[in-house]
Amino acid sequence: MFEPFPEEMGMDTAFLDRIHCYLPGWEIPKYRPDFFTDDYGFITDYFAEIMRELRKESFTDVHEKYFKLGNQLNQRDTIAVKKTVSGMIKLIYPHGEYTKQDIEKILKFALEMRRRVKEQLKKIGGMEFYDVNFSYIDNETFEEEYVPVPEQSGGTLIPDGIGKPGHLYTVSRGSSGMIGVFKLETQMTSGNGKFERTGIGSNSKAKEAMDNAYKYLKANSKNISGNISTTTKDYLVHVQDLNGIGMTMKLTLPTIIAICSVALKKPVLSSLAVLGDISIGGTLIKVEELANTLQVCQDSGAKKVLLPLTSAADLGTVPPELVGSFNLIFYKSAEDAVFKALGAE
Repeated sequence: MFEPFPEEMGMDTAFLDRIHCYLPGWEIPKYRPDFFTDDYGFITDYFAEIMRELRKESFTDVHEKYFKLGNQLNQRDTIAVKKTVSGMIKLIYPHGEYTKQDIEKILKFALEMRRRVKEQLKKIGGMEFYDVNFSYIDNETFEEEYVPVPEQSGGTLIPDGIGKPGHLYTVSRGSSGMIGVFKLETQMTSGNGKFERTGIGSNSKAKEAMDNAYKYLKANSKNISGNISTTTKDYLVHVQDLNGIGMTMKLTLPTIIAICSVALKKPVLSSLAVLGDISIGGTLIKVEELANTLQVCQDSGAKKVLLPLTSAADLGTVPPELVGSFNLIFYKSAEDAVFKALGAE
């Protein structure tokens, strides 16, 4: 959402963290004739003078009579929410008469507006902005209510349920430097061992990674199953950049798993994200920035994560609650990764 800013502003997390409220354009309705009054109203300079006078008043602590903010709001988040609450009360209830329900509605709005800023900061700055699960607690009932942002409450990139054979999701760094989700879709037809890849454009490193996958299978497919043929079948693997962050180079292992899945007519585990990669010789390549990568997995809906054993030592850098949100499945080789991705021990 901050991409339209000049780069000096749009990628400066210290600057963006000072934005209290972000209202997206799609939440503002287009003007209609019935929005305009045919009665008396304030002229602009008079209304501006009212606004200037109201700056002398503060309602930043009004919500504390009824609600307490959750523990994931840091000092900047708290200041932002309080100032938004104060401003909204001045606009809607300048006479100072309001109910608990009125304050709750405004508080939800303020938390949503600030969380939207924080969610975008997390995409840019990673684990520094990990705490985005904003909430408030009712002082009477002690019930805690979490406030989402509507654009993230729909379907997830990595859906629940079993997919088609040859379909899988991998999470890695794209060419823009950001971490995102990539989907592989594979087709198999009768042929003479031809391999094609689409969706990667002119990215030579992505092409090389996928070609290495097919070379690896030609040499090692019998170690997985005798039913995987690289001589009588043709394969087409299409890669989608679901976050629009530029194509990834970490495609060797995902391509191997995708081809084996379609060849054996066996889908990968539900809600699975494939992490890590292998070299042409089969050496495991551990996950870069494991904490940030797992955060993207969680945001994208993954419930299971296929992880190279070489990354186990880095789990100490990941918040425990994030680690606990997945079923972590470790693999020690490409063949082991295929077996575990397909649910075969």
